[in-house]
Order: sequence, then C-alpha cells, then structure tokens
Amino acid sequence: MVTLDRLVNVLGGYGARLCCCPVARETALRDVVMDDPADPRELRGDVYLAVGVDSVAEAVERAAQARASVVLVRGATPPGPEVDSQVAVLLVDPEVSWGQLAGVVYGLVLEGRETESGRGPTDLFALADSLADALGSAVTIEDQLSRVLAYSSRQQGADRVRLETILGRRVPDQVRELFERRGVFAHLAVSDEPLFVEADPEHGLTGRMVVAVRAGRETLGSIWVECEEPLSDVRRTVLHDSSRTVGLHLLRSRASADLERQVESDLVIRLLEGTPDAAAVLSRLGLPPGRFRVVALQAHIADERHAALLLAFERATTGFGWSRPGRSTLFSNTVYTVLPGEDVETARAWIGGIRDALPAQVTVAAGIGAPASTADLPASRRESDECLALHDVRPKPGATVAYDESWDDILILRLRAAAAAGRAPARGPIADLARHDAANSTSYVATLRAWLETQGDLTEAAERLGVHPNTIRYRLRKMADVTPLRLDLPAKRLAMIIELAVADPQD
Repeated sequence: MVTLDRLVNVLGGYGARLCCCPVARETALRDVVMDDPADPRELRGDVYLAVGVDSVAEAVERAAQARASVVLVRGATPPGPEVDSQVAVLLVDPEVSWGQLAGVVYGLVLEGRETESGRGPTDLFALADSLADALGSAVTIEDQLSRVLAYSSRQQGADRVRLETILGRRVPDQVRELFERRGVFAHLAVSDEPLFVEADPEHGLTGRMVVAVRAGRETLGSIWVECEEPLSDVRRTVLHDSSRTVGLHLLRSRASADLERQVESDLVIRLLEGTPDAAAVLSRLGLPPGRFRVVALQAHIADERHAALLLAFERATTGFGWSRPGRSTLFSNTVYTVLPGEDVETARAWIGGIRDALPAQVTVAAGIGAPASTADLPASRRESDECLALHDVRPKPGATVAYDESWDDILILRLRAAAAAGRAPARGPIADLARHDAANSTSYVATLRAWLETQGDLTEAAERLGVHPNTIRYRLRKMADVTPLRLDLPAKRLAMIIELAVADPQD
C-alpha cells in the first residue's frame, strides 16, 4: 500500500512540493485518475492528475468531484486563502513533463496494490519475455552504462556477445568501443527512432536493432533486439512503442529505489552519529547484531573531485538488502557503508567490487575504520574519515587504507591538526635548535632526529646522516650548549620524538 507521505517524498525528487495538506499523511492511495475526453464515465480515484489545468482552484474542484485525496497541478502558483481545499495539493515544476509524472505516480500506486495483494512489483524480465515473443527475437534491456537490467529467456541462436553480456551483466568493453566508433551511442543520445547495427563477425556479433529508453529528455537505458537484418515496419513500431512502456517501468523502479535509498541513508546516518535505539535501527536495516566496519569512499574522474560520487553510491546501494552485505549513506562528499564482520580483507574485497563496477576512468579512494560494536560505530566512522584523509597526504592509486594498519599515521595526523590549530609549543628544545639551525646553518635538528629514531645508536645514526659517529657525539655536546635536552630522561626523549614527527610533513 502506498501512502500520501510516500508519494510526497518520492515526487519531491521530481520537482513537486506539498503546499497544503488537509488530509492525513498516512492516507492510503490505491487509484490514479485524470481527465480523458474519450471516457464519459464519472471519475473516481485517490490521486487526481490535473492535466491541462492551470488554476489550482479548478484543479481542487475537479479533484473533490473525483473524491480524490491529493491533486497534482503543474506550473501553477500556490493556492490563496480563497481556495478552501479539502484535498492535498502538490505543485509540480513546469519543467517536469506529465508523462514523467504519470509514469512515477502510476508505478508507485500499482506497486503498492501489487505488494498488498502479495504479487510483488512488475518484473522487467517478464516484460523482456513479452517483447521477445512479439518480435520473435532475443531481447536485452540495459541501463545508460550498458549494464544488463533484464533479458528474455529466448536464447535460440544467441551470439557470443549476448552470452558474454548476460554472463558479465554488462556489454564487453571491446563491443562498447565498437558501438562508440559506429556512432550507436551518439544516436541513442538524440533520437527516439530504432537503429539497426550491422553484424561484426570478428567480435562475434550478429545484427542488432536498438532503441533508446527515455523519460522526457533523460535517457534511462536502451532495448536491444538480436536480428540479422532490420525489423519490419510493424515490428519496428512495436519496438518503438515498447520503449515507452520500459521507460515507465524504469521510472517506477527508480522512484521505488530512490525512496528505499533515502530511508536506508537516514537510518545509516543515525547509526554513524550515535543513537540510543541502535539495535532497533540495525533491525530495520536488516543487519545482524555483532561487529562492523565503517568504510568511507570517494570517487573522482581525473581532476574533477567527487565527479563519480553518485555512481559509487548507486552501485553501493544496488540490489535487495539480502543480496548485498552493507548499508550505505551519501553524506557531503563521501559514501559511508556499514559492513558486518571484522575481517579487513572482506572490506577490501567489497571496495574492490565497487571499483570494478565503475567506469575505468573513475578513481576510488577509500578508508576502513577499525572493528566496532554498534555503540562504537561513530568512532569507526571517524577512523574511516582519517584513513581516507591519508590518501591526500600520501597518494597511492588503488590503495585502501585500514585503521588497523595505519593507526600510527593517523595519530600523527591528529597531532598535526592540533599543531595547526596553534597548540604546538613555540618554545622548547626543538624550537631552540630549529632557530639555531636557521641562524647558523647547522644540522642539529636532523642530528637529534636521527639519534632519537635509532634509539641512541651512534653508528646507525651516523650512517643515516653520512657522517662519522664522533660527529654525532660532538653535535650532541654542542646542542646542550644551545638548549637543555636532558636526553637521559625517557619522557623528554618521547616528547621530542613526537614533536619532530608532527613537524615533519614527510612522515
């Protein structure tokens, strides 16, 4: 069952806003109606689409006659006090087409009715089968990135490309390059007419008929029909008309998926920020109790920071809850995912799966927090952020930083952040030696660092600096004349090691 609240939330992403709501947001919606000059019957329905109506007052009056709970009005101004509305009014941006809105609304309401009756949402695979029967050829439905959304069960005469596409869930790269060279994708970007693609035996490709699937001006995907020669005019018309039906199904799937992503995202944010009802939130997300890791992920294309972030988030949230291990949210410029389990290699494998599913030009950077209980997820989120920040300090393409292995680097980062905020000591032995080096061209700071890092081993420290061990002894005596080092005290040595590590950006 679809409620008014769900309809409002979903349509909010399509430029609709609720301007008045005299009915409960929990009101159930089971029918959609709009004026049809060819249908003389009296209209009755819960959602009224005021197609061709520019006045809110008139739209409200018609919706009341249809006993609707909500009316959608496109391109109108908010109702004034003179409009006594008994129905909820959703104002829609005029740039959004009625076709797109109708597809989303009908899809949501139909899904609610099917779910209520226990039948579940319409299957794209069944639609591909129906189209294959009508055309007498195998059919594949793909998204705008050539990933397989559905395919027909008809496999007679399937060529190598079709088999590889279905097995890999995506058109092979070499075939995509072939289509690119032939201008197939350029055609799909601008035309709604079916296009015949000639066979290419070298790639194992028989002929194809392809048509774009669109919602308004936005390309959602494409339909591919395996055929050795162009379809007849009748079948071409069937293919062209079917693209609209598939478009409605894809819109409906997107609307449902977008809502589920929004709900999931809100729940994950609650876990990462800390909430007293974390156990209940885990249950709503379908995650088992236990230990988790938080993954922070960013995606770039060349120098364009975060250009592929939405693609990464879509990939991270693709699939039903039971078919993917984690739950994700998109917050600011980062995708955060809560992954069950303690094994860091499992988290790395999950990140690798995201990386492999994205286009080749996308660079993925990720950080993995330490294992955490439900209550410690906020701490694991902070650790994943700090691991991610290490990519900026020491970029390593393709590397994934885990807190378990890099906690020392992260500690230094935290101390440097404190120093940058003005909390580092401006006076003391290290500061005194640094000023002396600057004024007299000595190397006291480097010498002290080498001695401390080698734990007082004069031979090793001398090898690092390329000098004689006696030179180290001499410099240490001269340093004592500049500032009191007190190298015999462990606490003093530790403090100087920390200050030197924080001051050196190469560590």
